Amino acid sequence: MKRICVTVRWTRGLHLRAAAELTRLTHRFSSQVCLQLGSQIADARSVLSLMLLSASIGTALEVEASGADEHEAIEAIQNFFHQPGEG
Repeated sequence: MKRICVTVRWTRGLHLRAAAELTRLTHRFSSQVCLQLGSQIADARSVLSLMLLSASIGTALEVEASGADEHEAIEAIQNFFHQPGEG
């Protein structure tokens, strides 16, 4: 299991388009990926689950990946949250 913390940097937060892109990204990996905000845990393969986090700009999210390609999944997600623009 691998964990990192990322910060939502987009002015609109983790909005629908960004959540959909993140979901597509996580589907490329076999590892299970979850995002956590406080006591809420979201399955990164579900747009609805990500949207329910209501993560606004500046929100710190804990990302956890577990599986055969967890390191690659974590790296890709970290890069996703560091990309410029609106996600």
